[in-house]
Amino acid sequence: MKVLLYFENENTIKKSGIGRALKHQIKACEENGIEYTLDPKDNFDIAHINTYFTKSYYLAKKCKKKGIPLIVHGHSTREDFKNSFRLWKVMKLYFYPQLKKMYTLADLIITPTPYSKKLILSYGYNKNVIDLSNGIDLKEYGHNEESIESFKEHFKIKDGEKVVIGVGLPFRRKGIQDFIEVARKHPDIKFIWFGHLARILVQPFILKCIKNRPSNVIMPGYIAGNIIKGAYQYASLVFFPSYEETEGIVALEALASRTPLLVRDIGVYEGWLFNNKNCYMGKNNEEFSSLISKIISSDNSNITEEGYKTAQERDLKNIGIKMKAIYLKLFEEKNENK
Repeated sequence: MKVLLYFENENTIKKSGIGRALKHQIKACEENGIEYTLDPKDNFDIAHINTYFTKSYYLAKKCKKKGIPLIVHGHSTREDFKNSFRLWKVMKLYFYPQLKKMYTLADLIITPTPYSKKLILSYGYNKNVIDLSNGIDLKEYGHNEESIESFKEHFKIKDGEKVVIGVGLPFRRKGIQDFIEVARKHPDIKFIWFGHLARILVQPFILKCIKNRPSNVIMPGYIAGNIIKGAYQYASLVFFPSYEETEGIVALEALASRTPLLVRDIGVYEGWLFNNKNCYMGKNNEEFSSLISKIISSDNSNITEEGYKTAQERDLKNIGIKMKAIYLKLFEEKNENK
């Protein structure tokens, strides 16, 4: 059994959560002996398509014509497309029908959380939908002094200096405007937001927020490797005030790094993130500001250990076992139908 893992325009999406999902799927396959290919011209028994653009659609149609079982990954919903890109209301005229076409073609839709499963089911496509976390590579986020020093050196962080980080594309939906406004109330703390989007795609409101940000907010763009991992491990807090997610890989990365996590209290976290147990939750900037003052001056070890246990449940080894079972079931059903 060989599986095609397909991500259209891989270079374009590599800086997003969907791009990181590709790495996770590859790792999950490798750790569980699942043969895979990234080349749609190769021979394969199951297609696992993660994108919704034109090439993805034609590939999906081709697979259906050949009788190849088709999984479409539910990384995106109508809800998490809102308030993302500039002119998203115009872009949705293409994106929403494209999403419908891809999900309608699927033999199976895999989506990261029960919340996103509920949303996709509500669209009425009458498809089988399974929730399975995107997972996290625990080893990749283990404590590493070299990574921490790389981060501190890059940003000239002094020993003991308090740092709050946020990670994500600069979308209104991600709450970057709230990250900036909360930082304004804490001039003694360094706030760093990692993430890049071509300026032409950034909403004017967000461009204005970024331009007028206070001096304690640093925006280095997209940074990968040791520096970002060191940031997760050194930070006093990961502050992720997103308004809408299908899972939130940033949250998993914080938990895996044993770093306190502060998120907005939204539906996607129901059932796996719990306020004052494995993370902290707030509803508005006033609550966020108050919580940040409390968190950075407290012992959060009980919270971070519980958070790490949550990440362990979503380790790629475990996710891969479940993914393999899904692939095998589809493969066996295909052979039975023959």
